[in-house]
Amino acid sequence: MAQRTQRGPRSPAGRRPRADPVRRVAYDVLAAVDERDAYANLLLPALLRERGLEGRDAALATELTYGTLRGRQTYDAILDLCSDRPARDIDPPVREVLRLGTHQLLATRVASHAAVATSVDLAKDVVGMRPAGFVNAVLRRVTTRDLDGWLALITPDRAADPVGYLAAAHSYPRWIVTAFRDALGGDLDETEATLKAGNARPQTTLVAIPGISEPAELTVGDDEPTPAPLSPFGVIMPGGDPGAIPAVADGRAFVQDEASQLVALALALAHADPSSPADPTSPTSPTGPWLDLCAGPGGKAALLAGLAGQASPGTHLIGADLRPHRAALTGEHLRRLDNAAAIAADGRAGAWRPGTFARVLADVPCSGLGALRRRPEARWRKSPEDVEGLVPLQRALLASALDSTRPGGVAGYVTCTPHQDETEGVVAAVLATRDDVTVLDAPAILAGALGRPVPDVSRGPGSRYVQLWPHRHGTDALFLALLRREPA
Repeated sequence: MAQRTQRGPRSPAGRRPRADPVRRVAYDVLAAVDERDAYANLLLPALLRERGLEGRDAALATELTYGTLRGRQTYDAILDLCSDRPARDIDPPVREVLRLGTHQLLATRVASHAAVATSVDLAKDVVGMRPAGFVNAVLRRVTTRDLDGWLALITPDRAADPVGYLAAAHSYPRWIVTAFRDALGGDLDETEATLKAGNARPQTTLVAIPGISEPAELTVGDDEPTPAPLSPFGVIMPGGDPGAIPAVADGRAFVQDEASQLVALALALAHADPSSPADPTSPTSPTGPWLDLCAGPGGKAALLAGLAGQASPGTHLIGADLRPHRAALTGEHLRRLDNAAAIAADGRAGAWRPGTFARVLADVPCSGLGALRRRPEARWRKSPEDVEGLVPLQRALLASALDSTRPGGVAGYVTCTPHQDETEGVVAAVLATRDDVTVLDAPAILAGALGRPVPDVSRGPGSRYVQLWPHRHGTDALFLALLRREPA
């Protein structure tokens, strides 16, 4: 859903705002996220365009916004020690100013006097003169220690409570730290590495859709495009607006994380199980149409359609989504491809006959824990109960995907989360109810598709599932299972 612009209170008539435009944009996004559950990744670009911030100003506004959102838990714990009241009891607009100021003081190169002064000016603009003194006093207390000094005070003992330490030190809810630790086999060092990677701003990756664009087209200015490390269709943007690239503006290329490109490629080329005695170069899957079961907003569907056209000319792809507006977005992504169409349909019920498709992608709704570096506010909105509520839907969609796959065809189950209940747990529960499915060796298939193995991509020792990670692969944390439907 499109986000309305958050303008914030106006300064009194006849008085120019004190706050500089960069901090005001950051504040307005933070307030909108806190007060009305706005999405920062949608609202921030709109405000930057509306207020004419570009280049270094836009970059600083982005860092201040995302950095403050990521560090919220840590910053609130520090504010608890620097204020005469807990952070949760501070008036929300003042609390957002304090969080923003604390981020500048402890995690940026902004000089301390500038961080305090600009925060005081911002407070005067958004809440008036009276709270400005409180903001000044609290932030001056924050300046008495650096981040490491404050962490020594707010984190539990690492040996006694390692999960609690990591949650406090890296600003994550405890349950998410536990989920990552479990998905990584209990390795706390790797858990910390992925938490750190999740707090780093990701690069912008583009995908060239086969058949209608080439990676060489995805260039900014006179610079040569930088190939993505893994995907043959991907390009790393050095900066700037992707919409300024003609291929992106024309709908022939899109912004898409490299992990999404890799799982689509693996499904498209999953002709046979490379670990089986059969000839891995001999296609065993039947020909026929392809299906993206939960396609919105359509990026993976577009890449799959391009790959389908290359793998088997004439192969058609249907991108389905339950919600009409997401089906419409999928249609927009597919408009340049003559072998693809979008429909609004419930993937659980199916607007098609069982056993219709040679390839089926079930990129199911999930908690999104694998994309927290792109949506930092999501870590504060999700809960274990959300995961528990999603699992029945995920099972139903995977079962429908398998029913929609014709014998010899392959279904790909994808989630943008490493949570065990949403990944291996869903696959195991569905497979326990049927005897017509073979789990293919997804890491080996991906290696064959790329012509080289991807390091540390297996879910675990001996696993036939793919798990991508930000700290290992520089991607979102996507999970992939490839499942072949066998003849009855």
